Amino acid sequence: MSEQAPGREVHRRQKLEALRARGVDPFGTRYPVTHWAGPLAARLGGAGEDELKGFGPVCVAGRIVSMRHHGKTCFAHLQDYTGRIQLYARADQLGDDFAHFTDVDLGDFVGVTGDMLRTRTGELTIAVKSFTFLGKSLRPLPEKWHGLKDVETRYRRRYVDLIVNPASRAVFLLRSRLIKAIREFLDARGFLEVETPMMQPIPGGAAARPFVTHHNALDVDLYLRIAPELYLKRLVVAGYDRVYELNRTFRNEGMSTQHNPEFTMLEFYQAYADVGDLMELTETLLLHLAQTLLGRTRMTYQEHELDLTPPWRRLPFFAALTQALGAEVGPETPGRRLRELGAARGVELAAAAERWEAWPELFESLVEPTLVQPTFVVDFPVELSPLSKRKRDDPRLVDRFELFVAQGEIANAYTELNDPIEQRERFLQQAARREGGDDEAHWFDEDFIRALEYGMPPTAGEGIGIDRLVMLLTNQPSIREVILFPHLRPEAGLAPEDAEPDSGGAEPAPGDP
Repeated sequence: MSEQAPGREVHRRQKLEALRARGVDPFGTRYPVTHWAGPLAARLGGAGEDELKGFGPVCVAGRIVSMRHHGKTCFAHLQDYTGRIQLYARADQLGDDFAHFTDVDLGDFVGVTGDMLRTRTGELTIAVKSFTFLGKSLRPLPEKWHGLKDVETRYRRRYVDLIVNPASRAVFLLRSRLIKAIREFLDARGFLEVETPMMQPIPGGAAARPFVTHHNALDVDLYLRIAPELYLKRLVVAGYDRVYELNRTFRNEGMSTQHNPEFTMLEFYQAYADVGDLMELTETLLLHLAQTLLGRTRMTYQEHELDLTPPWRRLPFFAALTQALGAEVGPETPGRRLRELGAARGVELAAAAERWEAWPELFESLVEPTLVQPTFVVDFPVELSPLSKRKRDDPRLVDRFELFVAQGEIANAYTELNDPIEQRERFLQQAARREGGDDEAHWFDEDFIRALEYGMPPTAGEGIGIDRLVMLLTNQPSIREVILFPHLRPEAGLAPEDAEPDSGGAEPAPGDP
C-alpha cells in the first residue's frame, strides 16, 4: 500500500465536492454514445485525412486512463470495453471547460464529442469539442509503468486488474468468444442446449466430494452439483437425442493451479453414437476453436510446442502404466504388486491400497507428465468408470477416453452404460465403497435407475473443462488466470487504500498533433 494513497484519496473526495459545487453530478447520467473505441479504430485504421475530416463528429464514453498536459493543449486516452482511443483537447476549443478537462483524475469516466484526426505520429485521435463528466473515481489506479503486479491482489481485485492489464482483458474476451463458438458448433450439429438443476438431492455423475446446503421449506439437504450427467441422460431417455449444457459445477476438493471448487464445464450427449464418434467430434471441435480464435492449429503452451492437427494419438490405459512402470501390468495385477512397482519409481502408495486405488495415483504421477501432444487415453478399467459401457472384446475394460494436452486433462468421455440392471450393480459396488470410507465414491440414485428402465438408446457423452481449455488457448499457467473471480482465502483485513501511487492525473501521451 502506498503511504501517499490516503492523502490522494482525500484530494479526490475534495474534487468530488468541487464538482457538486459547480452543479455537476459526480456520478453522471446517460450519455448518447455513437461509437466505441475498438470498432472506431478498426473502421478508420487506414483512413486518410480527407476521410477523417468527412467522417463527422463522434460521441464516445469511457474511463480516462492516461493524461498529459502541454500548456494549452492536453492529450488523454479514453478506455471502454472494446479498447482505447486518444483524445486531444485545446484551450481555444473548450474555453473554460479546458481547465475542468485537465482536472479529471485517472480513472474518472467522461463522455466526449469531437472530430477525427491523425497525429503526426500516426495515432488515430478525437479532437475534443465538448465533454461531459460521467463518474468520479475515488481511488487512484495503479501507475501505468508499475501496474498491478501482485498476483493475489490481481485475483482479489479483478476489477482493477481488468482496467490496467490489457492481457487480462484479452483472456476474458477470448473466453467469451470461445463459449459462443462452442454453442455455434453444437447448435449447427443439431444439439439442444438445456439447463439442469444446480441443487440436487443426490450428487451424481462424478467421483467427487460435494458441497451441501439445506432447503428450509422442504426441510431437506441439497447438494451443489458435481456434474450434470445423470440429468442430461434423463433427457436422452425422454427423447432429446442430442443435448448439451454449459454448466457451473462445484466440487469440494483441493485448490491448485488446475483446480477451482467452482468451475465451468461443457457436457454433451449424443444418442446412437459411441466413444469413437466423440473422439472425431472432439478433434473437430478443438481444431475449429483454435482456427477460429487463434487463426492457427499450432501453439505454444508454457514450454511446450503443440500441434492440434488430427488424428491424435490413442494410448491404452494399461499400456501407458506398463511403459511407465517398466513391467507388465493389467486389470488383474494385484495391489501389492502395484505398490512395489510404484515404490521402485518413487511413488509411495498407501500400505493397503487396492488395485483401483493404485491405478489413478500411478497414472497421475508417472504417465500424465509425459502426455504433451493431444492424446486420447483409452480402455480404462471398469472399476474407475461406474457409468461407462464395457468393451465387447474385454469386459474388464470400458469404452472411455480422457483427453490430455500439455500434461493436463481437458476432456472425459465414454459410451454410456444404458443397461439398468448392470448400472444398479455398479451403484451398489460404489455404495459399498462409500460405506468403507470412500467419500468420493458415486452415490446410489434410484430414480436414475428407474429412468434407465424406461429405456435409453445407445449413447455417448463427454465433459470438457472450459477453464482448462481457455488456459490452453491463452497460454495461462493457472486456472485462476481464466476465472474472473477465483476462490481465495478470506482477506485478513481490508486496507483503506492499496493502489499504487497516482501519477497526479497525468502520464506521458504517445503522440503530438
